[in-house]
Amino acid sequence: MSQEHAFKAGFETRAIHAGYEPDEMTGAVIPPIYATSTYKQDGVGGLRGGYEYSRSANPTRTALEGALAAVEEGERGFAFASGLAAEDALIRALTRPGDHAVIPDDAYGGTFRLFDKVARPWGLEHSPAPVGDVDAVRAAIVPGRTKLVWIETPTNPMLTIGDIEVLAAVAHEAGALLVVDNTFASPYLQQPLTLGADLVVHSTTKYVGGHSDVVGGAVVVRDHEVAERIGFHQNSMGAVAGPFDAFLTHRGLKTLGVRMDRHCDNAEKVVDFLVGHPQVSEVIYPGLEEHAGHALAARQMRRFGGIVSFRVTGGEQQALQVCARAEVFTLGESLGGVESLIEHPGRMTHASVAGTDLEVPADLVRLSVGIETADDLLADLDRALGGSGRE
Repeated sequence: MSQEHAFKAGFETRAIHAGYEPDEMTGAVIPPIYATSTYKQDGVGGLRGGYEYSRSANPTRTALEGALAAVEEGERGFAFASGLAAEDALIRALTRPGDHAVIPDDAYGGTFRLFDKVARPWGLEHSPAPVGDVDAVRAAIVPGRTKLVWIETPTNPMLTIGDIEVLAAVAHEAGALLVVDNTFASPYLQQPLTLGADLVVHSTTKYVGGHSDVVGGAVVVRDHEVAERIGFHQNSMGAVAGPFDAFLTHRGLKTLGVRMDRHCDNAEKVVDFLVGHPQVSEVIYPGLEEHAGHALAARQMRRFGGIVSFRVTGGEQQALQVCARAEVFTLGESLGGVESLIEHPGRMTHASVAGTDLEVPADLVRLSVGIETADDLLADLDRALGGSGRE
């Protein structure tokens, strides 16, 4: 599918067809896995299709990158070995020692660790701010030094919603770029570039891959000059997606739309079950009208996603017990796969922010709601919570 036609087509059509035309020789409708490190040249410098060495480009990765750009409606997409590799390349491409970034005050623990333990010693300072508070984000900007305003929406794990359009204007007014980690929403539920963001990052390990069988990351940009800088660093630093990983990620992307609809359906049923449960003190989900970001999420997202966080009445010990008792919900880190996962953020995914301003509540449980039979998920949560939540 041509780039022009890709942007006119619907999401599912783009996810399935963009980035690759059936192979001219065989007619293969799925991109082959090009398990090669190098390519024969037709004379010195005579490259076939621009392929020289697979760190620089590989046809399997090229197909994935084209599809990622199409579903996010961006100028170019870049596939990396992990989400953090994607973030690292972005940071080093667009900032220099002495610069400053604004990050979420409840950022994913790995992102915080990258900024705090890797980028800060390198010379990039950062300030946390709540992404749901535009004035706080504006106040965290250091005039003349802030180069990136970095948000997650929804955030991990507190599911705070940031106003992408307004925050893009705030960033641009300060001469900074707005980066949106779109992992939780996925490209199906939200396209930040169409709302004014400059770059989107993903852990494609999560919803894009969707089957918990591949680790990967992505950056998608809407500006050609920024794309050139990201591309240069992707090649120079070399943390690229291998052909097998690119193949699996691309395969997952093709079914993202139908999977996300089921994730959302099941998450809404889980939320309905948890609300009012005697062992649950708070349910955190953007689809709830009482959620502070509900109206905004309804405006900038297609639906409210498959992640549900909740707090229990019995404190940290009960939260740990709920995680241990679950059976259909697998105790494990990560999210976005077809299987449901349960975790304790304070001890697991967000342990790196313990003792900081980004520390998460100890009584918090995070669910990645999968696509299993919904009644089985509800029965499992009822058992884990000690019963009394279902008739």
